[in-house]
Amino acid sequence: MAPSKYEKLSRREREIMDLVYRMGEATAGEVRKGLAEPPGYSAVRATLRILEEKGHLKHRRDGRRYVFSPTVSAKTVRRSAMTKLVKTFFDGSPEQAVAALLDMSAKDLSAEELARIGEMIERAKKEGR
Repeated sequence: MAPSKYEKLSRREREIMDLVYRMGEATAGEVRKGLAEPPGYSAVRATLRILEEKGHLKHRRDGRRYVFSPTVSAKTVRRSAMTKLVKTFFDGSPEQAVAALLDMSAKDLSAEELARIGEMIERAKKEGR
């Protein structure tokens, strides 16, 4: 399987994309404020422009500012990442992936969260028929 466009990003580019996904949209100044070890403002603007050229971001003008947002929904990126994760680490088995997640976090899940997970499983059973 060829690497996705998201995997070909540098560490800084991924960090910026993660921020923009969390924020929904952001200006260069907002991105800079959100970075753990921010480079200069010009470097952030340049990286945003590169991400736009690579097709990850788009922008709109808001007065003198550019406001950047992802070109692909977070849901689509999550699905792609999970598909790769399941194929790579769980031999393509969603069952093994879910078992690992539950094993890892079962003690941290509330009764309500476990009930919602159970409802998702029941819904998947009905839709799978």
